[in-house]
Amino acid sequence: MTLSDLLLPTYVQMLGTLSSWLAKAEAQRPAGQAETLMAARMAPDMFPLATQVRFACRQAQEGVFRLKRQDFPASLQTLLDEGRNGGKRPGTIADARARITETLAVVNDAATANIAIDGATPMAHALPNGMTLDLTAEQYARDWALPQFYFHVVTAYAILRAQGVELGKADYVSHMLPYMRPPASA
Repeated sequence: MTLSDLLLPTYVQMLGTLSSWLAKAEAQRPAGQAETLMAARMAPDMFPLATQVRFACRQAQEGVFRLKRQDFPASLQTLLDEGRNGGKRPGTIADARARITETLAVVNDAATANIAIDGATPMAHALPNGMTLDLTAEQYARDWALPQFYFHVVTAYAILRAQGVELGKADYVSHMLPYMRPPASA
């Protein structure tokens, strides 16, 4: 299994799932009330739902560009800026779902490119605080890319649940339903 085989389908599955949660939240709220969810937070010192969505998108796109060994496009800075400003300008659910759609296009494009990066390839990952993590591509994928991505996706799920959106485990693992075998007959 390549790193692309691990990361890209995960991004596609979970971003699609995140988009479906947002659609479900919108459908469960009276007209005009769903947008207030975008400013909801788990705790006062945490980023709101709007930021969690944008950061999940940024993490997925960042992973793609790192695997492709390409410089980040300006759109990644836009996602970062939108995310950092999510408390003041959360935007709409439609905006969030559009960012997910844009990210899925980037990920799906990478999936057709047959990215081949050796897991031992050195990868320096600069953090905003000026520190740098020296990792292999495998360590980056396993220890940074996936955990960071899932952190934002799961936090979005938790915010939606805390705000009363009816989501359950089946909504979280909906991508697994095609693999389900019918129960054996008695």
